[in-house]
Amino acid sequence: MKDDSTEISARRRYFRYAVFSLTALLVVSLGMALIPRQPPAPAETPFSERARAAALADALVLRAAGLEMAGAAAGDGGPGTAAALDKTVTLLTTQARALMLPGDTPSAPATTGPASLSELATDLAASGATRLTDALEADGGMARLLAGTGAAQLLAAGEVAALAGVPADELPGWQEPAGPSAQPSPAAAGCTSTGPSGGADGEHDDEGVRLGAALTAALDAELQAVYGYQAALSRLDPAAAVQASSLLAEHLDLADEAEAYAAMQCATVPPTPPGYVLDAAFLGAPAEGLARLESGTLTAFGDVVALGAAPARGWAVSALVAAAWRTASWGGDPGPVPGLTLDESQLPALPDMPESPAATTSPAAT
Repeated sequence: MKDDSTEISARRRYFRYAVFSLTALLVVSLGMALIPRQPPAPAETPFSERARAAALADALVLRAAGLEMAGAAAGDGGPGTAAALDKTVTLLTTQARALMLPGDTPSAPATTGPASLSELATDLAASGATRLTDALEADGGMARLLAGTGAAQLLAAGEVAALAGVPADELPGWQEPAGPSAQPSPAAAGCTSTGPSGGADGEHDDEGVRLGAALTAALDAELQAVYGYQAALSRLDPAAAVQASSLLAEHLDLADEAEAYAAMQCATVPPTPPGYVLDAAFLGAPAEGLARLESGTLTAFGDVVALGAAPARGWAVSALVAAAWRTASWGGDPGPVPGLTLDESQLPALPDMPESPAATTSPAAT
């Protein structure tokens, strides 16, 4: 009997252990089932989209500040200052519209922005430099839009600084990033019939061909500019001739660099033509003619920005900025986005919003 009692007691213990174990398992299972699954982390917004959104926000901030200052200048009897600020506001309005996507509903700026002409000039220059820096990393088409936006904002900053009596060299600037220089000629062994050898697939070869064609077009535009400057030198007044002589040297360097970058892409560089046709309007008004020539180089550099990568893109961004400045220096209009032709009738309208400025941050700073 004693042995039977011991056996029964052991069986009861095992039974209780089994019940407790099953209960614990059910509790754990139910608990795990009731705990909600953590949602997956949202995908990171692409750099180009972050750069576009930051550029749009900055344009709206600066536009709001410009509107407020233009209204104050008009009320204080400063029509010249008001007109210059209106020009800046128009520029920023067009840029903001170009930076908007269909369906965008940008919110109104919320905090205080630049409150004086000198602050507006500084903020314009800082925004322009940021856009140019972002253009080095953004996708092709967006890189072109950002580069043109930045170039125009740097020009506008200089004009506002002049109104404020601030020397242009005190404004934030942008410097082409350091990189390997283009060599005068490529290694023949590195070229194939479709472009630089070593590409992983045909798509890369095709990209190289398109970039080579864009660089060749930039070279042709520079050679035409060189020819135009040489023809204009004897027709300009002495002060303008000094400026033209200096800019001619810049174009000679740009032509050499464009040829070198084209050679790096194994592009076929045609022989330099003996000359270009200059119409009577150019010969009669050479300064205006030089402005048209400079403006003609903008699209070529914009193409290289859109199609290129480092180091060619950095070179093209820098060349685009310089070409926009040269165009303006001869009295031409490089447009709201130099290097990109805009059909403003196709751009979305800005939503109605209160005009109070706010600060923003570019993705390049994060």
